[in-house]
Amino acid sequence: MRLVSALHPDGPFPQLCSVTFLRYARSPHRSLHTPAALLAITTIAASGSVLHAHTLVTPTPHSAIALHAAPRLTRIATGRIAGTVEISSSLGTRRPQFRIYSEPGAGSLPPAPPKDVVAAELQNVVIYVEGDSTKLAAPAERVAAKRHGRIAQLDERFVPHVLALVQGGTVDFPNEDDVYHNVFSLSAAAPHGQFDLGRYPKGESRSVTFTRTGTVQVFCHIHSDMSAIVLVLANPFFTSPTPDHRFAIDDVPEGDYTIVGWHERIVPVVRHVHVTAGQTTTVDFDIPLPHGGASER
Repeated sequence: MRLVSALHPDGPFPQLCSVTFLRYARSPHRSLHTPAALLAITTIAASGSVLHAHTLVTPTPHSAIALHAAPRLTRIATGRIAGTVEISSSLGTRRPQFRIYSEPGAGSLPPAPPKDVVAAELQNVVIYVEGDSTKLAAPAERVAAKRHGRIAQLDERFVPHVLALVQGGTVDFPNEDDVYHNVFSLSAAAPHGQFDLGRYPKGESRSVTFTRTGTVQVFCHIHSDMSAIVLVLANPFFTSPTPDHRFAIDDVPEGDYTIVGWHERIVPVVRHVHVTAGQTTTVDFDIPLPHGGASER
């Protein structure tokens, strides 16, 4: 690329700009990116001058002039999805639980059922937006926050019973009980189709990284009534309802989506929504749990 001087025969100002620019361009400390240099070039071009090969300037890579604007960083237009979740069926009494280990001491009896069964089941609902990371782009910090979880073994339960996680995330399984526990799964969505963390005592923790989307059922070999669910999702746009039955998913890119109400004991409830930038889209879910009460743990 080469620049040539331009002398306009009809007026002194373009000529002056041209001469000034050429003197500047010959300077050993020149920079063709400065406002003065760009002003001279712009004025010469605007004057309609005929270009003559009077003086040649060969720019180096550092002094080349970009003739197009630098790309702008645009912020993705986003909206909000919010609503309520209701548990619709009358929940019956849980099936009796028993332990095959009947020796006296810790672990001889199963834990008591939750006092508020509806509230317990509400915690096990996950509301999520379908779509992979190419359609539902999210900031790296949001993805990172959803890629790590914790399911404790506490009071001979997995706590929480349900954990949603972004694909590629890791879950820690600390043992906080005075008895040994075990963590294993035979689910197809588990790493390599299965895992078994072995037996370990209080104070120890072991981890699993989940690389496949899907539902992973987790159990304890020692306590047969203990179970948990890891729901591995393709994007970080998911949440669970609060105790007042409300939920909200913020910063969803504008567009049309399928939003799902998930519970381990029902066929997922599906809704279709349109998200408008700067607005809240309202959608409510009725979770029709089958008769029989809270999920066995």
